[in-house]
Amino acid sequence: MLRWLPEDVSTYGHEIDSLFYLIYYITAATFVLVTVLMIWFLIKYREQPGRRAIYNHGNTTLEIIWTVIPAAILIVLSFMSVSTWAKIKRTVPPTDFEIQVTAKQFNWDIAYPGADGKLGTDDDVKFDNDVHVPINKVVRVHLKSTDVIHSFFIPNLRFKQDAVPGRTIMAWFEAKKPGKYELPCAELCGFGHSGMKGWLHVHSVEDYQKWAAENLAPKAQ
Repeated sequence: MLRWLPEDVSTYGHEIDSLFYLIYYITAATFVLVTVLMIWFLIKYREQPGRRAIYNHGNTTLEIIWTVIPAAILIVLSFMSVSTWAKIKRTVPPTDFEIQVTAKQFNWDIAYPGADGKLGTDDDVKFDNDVHVPINKVVRVHLKSTDVIHSFFIPNLRFKQDAVPGRTIMAWFEAKKPGKYELPCAELCGFGHSGMKGWLHVHSVEDYQKWAAENLAPKAQ
């Protein structure tokens, strides 16, 4: 299958991709059909000597058909996407791995629980623009913004969630392949928007434990 999207490394990315490609091919087929018909009409009904224009009020049957078919397609797509939307946006799987991401112009503040094991306390361990997580681990994200609306976007995980001032929004992801993945802001948030970029580092379990021992434990102490 033709691939237009970055490599999917999340546990729910394939569901999003399936919906994306279904909508993409329906749209492409509709575009081709409309374009071909338009060109055919331009040729068939072009101005010709001796031909007089006539008034036609339309065709009720055709109008019903091209109204009902798109409506039916949209309804079917809506029902197909409900379960995926609920799985990603309405529920967060149980996990003991939590981070807090605070967006501000123009970087991401990443906080891990400190010695007390709780987020939002004075001993939180903080980093700028770098998120480190282990593979095959549900990561619960507490997403905030200190100024304007930002959008926390990880293309390879098909993860995208707006950060809204005055709210803490819960989101989650689970990466299934180690690597370094781009983490841009996907919402125009000011003059420095294009430079608001971080990185998600997905480690093997052993490598993450090593990173945590070197970077989290000393700072927490």
